Amino acid sequence: MHGTEHPLVIDGGDLSCVRLLLRLRARLGGLAPGAVVHLIATDPAAPLDLPAWCHLTGHTYLGPVAGHDRPAYGLRVSAAPAATRPESPWRPAR
Repeated sequence: MHGTEHPLVIDGGDLSCVRLLLRLRARLGGLAPGAVVHLIATDPAAPLDLPAWCHLTGHTYLGPVAGHDRPAYGLRVSAAPAATRPESPWRPAR
């Protein structure tokens, strides 16, 4: 179980926003609702794009998190996230 005390850490490294969201979306698919994820991301757009993506999909953005050697951001997995297009994780599925 990936809760607040034992979050799943996903290292997005220096991936651009699109590739970062594709990786994140793929990893969230198998997680239980309420699981906490720390996403490590050095892309300067991550602090803007990740909250917007969480709002779009229904996941809860938890903000920046400490304890990592690079910038990291937390989110809580939604029980019923909204689907996004396979090739465009920032666009709702139709």
